[in-house]
Amino acid sequence: MTDRRYHVAVLGATGAVGREMLAVLDGLRFPASQVTALASPRSAGEEVEFGNRTLKVRAAVPEAFDGVDIVIASAGSAVSRQLLPEAARRGCLCIDNSSAFRMDPTVPLVVPEVNAEAIARHAGIIANPNCSTIQMVVALKPLHDLAGLSRVVVSTYQSVSGAGKKGMDELSSQTVALLNGKPFDVKVHNARIAFNVVPHIGNPADDGYTEEELKLVHETRKIMGLPGLRVCPTAVRVPVFCGHSESIACEFERPITVEAARAALTSAHGVVVVDDLAQRKYPMPLDVAETDPVYVGRIRRDPSVAHGLALWVVADNLRKGAATNAVQIAQLAAKFGLVHGAR
Repeated sequence: MTDRRYHVAVLGATGAVGREMLAVLDGLRFPASQVTALASPRSAGEEVEFGNRTLKVRAAVPEAFDGVDIVIASAGSAVSRQLLPEAARRGCLCIDNSSAFRMDPTVPLVVPEVNAEAIARHAGIIANPNCSTIQMVVALKPLHDLAGLSRVVVSTYQSVSGAGKKGMDELSSQTVALLNGKPFDVKVHNARIAFNVVPHIGNPADDGYTEEELKLVHETRKIMGLPGLRVCPTAVRVPVFCGHSESIACEFERPITVEAARAALTSAHGVVVVDDLAQRKYPMPLDVAETDPVYVGRIRRDPSVAHGLALWVVADNLRKGAATNAVQIAQLAAKFGLVHGAR
């Protein structure tokens, strides 16, 4: 990191991820000369926390980006498509957490532990991947370097915070209602989520898959530079407030042992191995909340293929799956002098 300081705007600052972005900016001591909170006009005037201070929210209009160096956005695809090109034209580096630009071939899709070099190719916008994709590729990259990844079968167990505050509120209200024999509504999730699991996240897409599942296919291929990688995903919503879990079976081109995989993961940046089944040590969402690493456990051989492993991967989806990854991108851009409007 240089000694430059940056005017940072958080777009979508009143949402669950936006608030987490503010917390991570403060927690990682990002060198900000000024932090501006932006949200929809109806939220203008509200206050959000930034460290030991409060920020008054401003309306997100094009003029709000004048004088801003870095925009970190989590306001949804429609807002990103409307506002971020305007911000980029004003000289901002925009890091977007929505799906708006992820598959644009001209926009880098970045996980710093996997493809940090892609940041240098930005033309004003860098895309932050889907939360489930981020934690998966962080775990897969050191194994790919070891033995050449060829196929992935992944089932995700995604917490309700992936659907934002409304998703969390619905789990809470349904749980209270059911325990008290009261009626309840289903509005956010595709079925009752309390005491249930729902194998349906996102809109139906192609061949019986959902949009959420296809993100795991296309984003993984782009980030890892493996356009032919075979990926079979199933995305499931579970009644957990925060933290996504994934069961991953991966097949490789070359032999790979459990011991070599564990050693590679243990030495990988951003990964914490918690793997002792006999001692009941394995990652769980309850234990990783409000932390930044990707946790890997249950590392074992997959006996159904010649060169295969099975893994259990857990991360806080609001942090590494969204806010932390975005701020880490900003840190790298600052470190390598890729923020053009630095003060």
